[in-house]
Amino acid sequence: MLLVQNLGVYFAGRYLFENVSFRINKGNRVGLVGKNGAGKSTLLKILSKRQQSSEGEIVYEGEVTVGYLSQDIDFVQGRTVWQEADSAFEQLVEIQNKIDFVNKELAERTDYESDEYGKLIEDISTYTERFGLLGGYTKDAEIEQILMGLGFKNSDFHRPTDEFSGGWRMRIELAKLLLQKHDVMLLDEPTNHLDIDSIIWLEEFLKDYPGAVVLVSHDRQFLDNVTNRTIEIANRHISDFKANYTRYLELREDRREKLEQAQKNQEQMIKHTEELISKFRAKANKASMAQSLIKKLDKIERIEVENEDVTKMNIRFVDAVQPGKVIFELDKVGVAFGDHQVFDNVSFYVNRGEKVAFVGQNGQGKTTLSRAIIDEQKHSGTIKHGHNVEIGYFAQNQAHVLNDKLTVLEEAENSATEETRKLVRDYLGAFMFGGDSVEKKVSVLSGGERNRLALCKLLLRPFNVLIMDEPTNHLDIQSKELLKKALQKYTGTLLLVSHDREFLEGLVDKVFDFRNGQVKEYLSGIDDYLAQIKAGNFREVEKGILAAPKEEKPIEVKIEQAKRVLSFEEEKEQKRLKNKLSRVETEISEFETKIKDLENKLHTSSQSQEELDLYSKLKNDLDDKMLEWEEVSEQII
Repeated sequence: MLLVQNLGVYFAGRYLFENVSFRINKGNRVGLVGKNGAGKSTLLKILSKRQQSSEGEIVYEGEVTVGYLSQDIDFVQGRTVWQEADSAFEQLVEIQNKIDFVNKELAERTDYESDEYGKLIEDISTYTERFGLLGGYTKDAEIEQILMGLGFKNSDFHRPTDEFSGGWRMRIELAKLLLQKHDVMLLDEPTNHLDIDSIIWLEEFLKDYPGAVVLVSHDRQFLDNVTNRTIEIANRHISDFKANYTRYLELREDRREKLEQAQKNQEQMIKHTEELISKFRAKANKASMAQSLIKKLDKIERIEVENEDVTKMNIRFVDAVQPGKVIFELDKVGVAFGDHQVFDNVSFYVNRGEKVAFVGQNGQGKTTLSRAIIDEQKHSGTIKHGHNVEIGYFAQNQAHVLNDKLTVLEEAENSATEETRKLVRDYLGAFMFGGDSVEKKVSVLSGGERNRLALCKLLLRPFNVLIMDEPTNHLDIQSKELLKKALQKYTGTLLLVSHDREFLEGLVDKVFDFRNGQVKEYLSGIDDYLAQIKAGNFREVEKGILAAPKEEKPIEVKIEQAKRVLSFEEEKEQKRLKNKLSRVETEISEFETKIKDLENKLHTSSQSQEELDLYSKLKNDLDDKMLEWEEVSEQII
């Protein structure tokens, strides 16, 4: 499909990479990995023809189409989400316009016997057949499936794109790319703006994708679940592994050990040769031998081994004063923006030492509640802080907490304590500020660099509570693992807003799920929570709704229940509950049918206020029935 031959990129007096050669075949799902600055994004841009290489070539075999998820969004002003997604089908849109034009002509003309009228009949037949062959009659279903998979609701489809945030607009761009079904898809950090549900959906989509996929991601679990091949860029060259990310790490470690031994042997040989050169130079009759040995050394290709991973560094958060047992107490907390109620009636405790995750779909209020807890967001209800609580807060936008007039090093040193001042350069290096980059002015840093600097500052001061909003979005895999290790050793209380499953695994012991204006507490780690949510997603795919699955009972409980003899009254009550459950399921099915019929009608015609009100009422009634179904099913033995 795509052949890369001797590719090289040269700028600022050095090679970013050189002599890069590989082939992308149909069915390949490639994870492109390497340290920050290794050239991953540059290589993607070259593959997508958005940037020229310094040398080498790329051969696109046959009529191969390449799609690229760009960070630069250019939407047509005034288009809705649906119209923007529909623009992915340019050829179909063109044919549909021709069909509309011919139909209009046929409706207005009366010269039924003329050659021109006959030609119009032929045209409409040709266009209609072509429209069907290209999937014109299924594209609306595809658009709906992909938009909903990426987290959009039916009510979002006809909203203008300029009403959405940058993250949601990036989802629209991703939806367009998926709908275009390119032979090769190039994805640069596709999960950055996705919540957990959407990431799981995207994984399933990409695993079944018939073409080839090349992606850069900091989400290790996403890489493991999607990829079957890993290409590493290191020391200006690439290494190709027929394995997913975790297996690649194992193979890479074996390769590294062999390289280190080979490097050691080579260094000994070079040292011995240099000693001979020094000895022969001193003797006139040996001068030619010395020159021969010098030429031999010049021809040797030196073995390079990449520097050790930063994950082997030992960084930790500074110890702080111990707070009281209860850190936060929330009672009937709610936040609304105008008529839009983000969430309401949220009540819970956070105790000392707990590590808590806020997860759920974007726009459900995770960041909003975090800001309410630190008193940066107006809210109803009460939020009480415990005794001696000292909060360190990491926000996604760090522009307001950094001094643009200082250098990176000065800004970090200003946050350091006497204990951590000697560690400043090590910590900066761990967050990708190495060498001369520490002398850069804060004013010239990118958004990602600002976030990394703010994260580094957080480690340099003593806090007994940390609230962190998407801290991994701009970290490479090594730096992310370094931060995770530091947080695992952190003795204080942690509240994390994150969609990064691998980062949360083994880190948090409680999960709060934000969904449909409600916040539900899960007294378990992220693994148990995700198992339930994924089962719920299968139900969502099948029924168009999300319901938590019924908890599976241990086998010992099932055996004990099977042995138990029910009394007459118990049998009677169980029969009544089963009949009620059957009736509720029938009512749920009827509501779903009504909602689906009304959605189809709303998609194909203008909506009246009465229809919109009816649609809202049906959705609320369905939610009530689902709650009733859960309550009844839990009572059935």
